[in-house]
Amino acid sequence: MRVLSQHEPVFVVGLGPEPLDHFVGQYKGLAITQNIKIGSNLNKHGQADSANVFIDGVAKATASVGIVNQSLLSAALKVARARLGFSAGLDPEMVGRIKMGLYTPMKDFAALEKAGLATRKVWLNREIEAEFKGSAGEGQDELARTEPDRAFSELLVLHLNVPTVGRNVLSEREWKHLQEWMEPGDHAFLVASRGRYGFVGEDYIAGAVPDRLTLTQSGLPLEMRDFAMEASPKLPAEWGGTSGGDVQWRIFKVISQASLDPARPLDFSLSVTRQKGLVLPETVRRSFAMKVVLPPGHVSVPAASGKAWHAPWRDRAWEIAVLVAGLGLLTALLAWPQWITASPRRLGQVRNAYLVFTLGFIGWFAQGQLSIVNITAFLQALLAGRSLGFFLFDPITVILWAYVAVSLVLWGRGTFCGWLCPFGALQEFMAALARWLKLAQWRPRTGTDATLKWIKYGVLLAVVSTLFVSPEWTDKAVEVEPFKTAITLTFDRSWPYVLWAAGLLALSAFVYKGYCRYLCPLGAGLAVLGRVRGFDWLKRRAECGQPCQTCRHKCQYQAIKPQGSIDYNECFQCLECVAIYNADSLCTPRVLEKRKGKVIPVRPLHVQASPSK
Repeated sequence: MRVLSQHEPVFVVGLGPEPLDHFVGQYKGLAITQNIKIGSNLNKHGQADSANVFIDGVAKATASVGIVNQSLLSAALKVARARLGFSAGLDPEMVGRIKMGLYTPMKDFAALEKAGLATRKVWLNREIEAEFKGSAGEGQDELARTEPDRAFSELLVLHLNVPTVGRNVLSEREWKHLQEWMEPGDHAFLVASRGRYGFVGEDYIAGAVPDRLTLTQSGLPLEMRDFAMEASPKLPAEWGGTSGGDVQWRIFKVISQASLDPARPLDFSLSVTRQKGLVLPETVRRSFAMKVVLPPGHVSVPAASGKAWHAPWRDRAWEIAVLVAGLGLLTALLAWPQWITASPRRLGQVRNAYLVFTLGFIGWFAQGQLSIVNITAFLQALLAGRSLGFFLFDPITVILWAYVAVSLVLWGRGTFCGWLCPFGALQEFMAALARWLKLAQWRPRTGTDATLKWIKYGVLLAVVSTLFVSPEWTDKAVEVEPFKTAITLTFDRSWPYVLWAAGLLALSAFVYKGYCRYLCPLGAGLAVLGRVRGFDWLKRRAECGQPCQTCRHKCQYQAIKPQGSIDYNECFQCLECVAIYNADSLCTPRVLEKRKGKVIPVRPLHVQASPSK
């Protein structure tokens, strides 16, 4: 298996195509009947999970290889079902779920069997002998020939996840202990046998995979491992009620990665081995299956087909929680800015702390740098008529875009560009370092600044235009953004990209956030979309601009016009003008109010109900 063509930016000019080629090459020799996972083949106990096949992922491209994995498996299953009539390899996100809130006390074991919650199977000697007929194993069991109607083995299986089973068979303490040891998606089975042949041999080691018992579902082998749990389960009364004599029992666990579906039949098979000869014996093995099916009332079944994008959302649950909490805090700061803007010092401290969160957590750790690549991928999918479901494999990006979409309506472009862009935060820290080093800063004239700000719209138009030429052109054009180099790959790229990103950071040391203001195509796109903003939410006075110019001169983004109004398309919502507006010692009209005989009445500026131009 090899990659014929791909246009994933991170594998085109980011990491290069070699990591993707190596990743895809790992599928060679694997079968669709195997449960293929991306990651390590060791569980939390350091043990290999033989029921699964693990392949190595690619650092810095987790979402991308997840999409590749899902695409390959989905395509393989589609072909297998259409051409081979094959239906194994169930979607792990669409398996049934045990109804944990359903519990019914049972007076005895017979009641469990009557409810269909205990499955028993008896194999007689003659049934076993019949399976070996015509092989080297025929006639090797003397007792089977002399007592054909005697029980060879009686097997009992109970699904302990079902509360009506687990709580009736185990004590309350044992049930709680089982729940503590079970991970979400794990399944536990009590397997017991009576007769002359048990499901584990005499040399069986506790904690291992059973040597005589196997479990399959829809042709897919599932690994069971001894739970090694101390318990005294209630067994059938005719068995003596517990273990003893020729009765043996074990609790086996099937881990969540096996994707066992409790809503579908399970096939437990007892393996019987016979040998003929002493020096070089000929070995013959036969399997004897029993089907275990839970009553439908104890399992909930998903109503529709699902996608494996649920997995990254579940796996990154704590990252999602931290991000949502951070976005909630930002919403509060922008919706009620009185506290944060009570003083310039407080504003600086809180804003810097949040930018550290944006750069460190959202950017470098959670890989949540939004990019023009997201927009071009969206447009490419629309033009090709493809599904947009691939976005769901990256929950951090999805949540950020959803928040940005809402903030564009409420506050405009500046919410993302001023607070949530990791590269923007990195530029601000570079500017702060430059000020500390007392490097000379260049502040262009108002006309020059206004002209330079049009460049980013030209860059945006150029990038979008490549969509109608070829994907290869688009892959190259989006590299005008340094985000992938500086944030996603933390400068681990070839020197031309590192030089470009470093050069833009150096620019920000002399021209405040020069890339954001003059070159960023994503910022240009957000400025265009930000025109849907419904009102001018930053307060201004009638004296702003006439005659007071304090805020305009203090604004490092040069987003305040000479007449005092705010250009929301260029405002990054740093809130410094709001802090000045509220300060008796900084706002000129308020300073004059404090001086005797220099009272200037404050007249609130009319708030427009339509977007500013």
